[in-house]
Amino acid sequence: MKTLITGFEPFGGEVVNPSFEAVKLIPDSIDNVQIVKASIPTVFRKSIEILDKLIREEKPNVVICVGQAGGRAEITIERVAINIDDANNPDNEGNTPKDEVIFEDGENAYFSNLPIKKMVEEIRNCKIPASISNSAGTYVCNHLMYGLLYLINKKYKNIKGGFIHVPYLPQQVLNKRNVPSMSLENIVQALVCSIKAIIKEYINE
Repeated sequence: MKTLITGFEPFGGEVVNPSFEAVKLIPDSIDNVQIVKASIPTVFRKSIEILDKLIREEKPNVVICVGQAGGRAEITIERVAINIDDANNPDNEGNTPKDEVIFEDGENAYFSNLPIKKMVEEIRNCKIPASISNSAGTYVCNHLMYGLLYLINKKYKNIKGGFIHVPYLPQQVLNKRNVPSMSLENIVQALVCSIKAIIKEYINE
């Protein structure tokens, strides 16, 4: 069994992105499952193309994409991605799609096929706050999650996949008044706990 986990590069003027900072620190093996880690550009279209290439090359059983959700206080496991791009801010190549469909032949929405409630439970058992989110937004995070689930629906039907949002790191909120953050250590631990929950579910199928 192999798990591919990705994080995003910094965007929006930030010098770090907690998603990839945490992904880099995940062990290369968890419960005898190989963990492949990769960085994804915070760019519409290109992010999906690179993820597709990684899936073709690595042939993982599970794909977890991780992104930053500034303003959230918990680890949030995303339930659903919608077929729309609507950017308030440019991506890292200056793209600002407005009310654009991601894939014309895609469903209006796709749901994660990861055991999202068990993932939340496992994270909470690790004494880290977590919950299910029912909106991944309309920026590059939702774009990539939708792209992943579209690819699973169209090309990689045996893969389990989904998306996790993580809070800002403490150093990112020094000049952001009353904005929550989470330590890098806790974010890494939460991601490891998520993977363990998926492994338990997958092996028991």
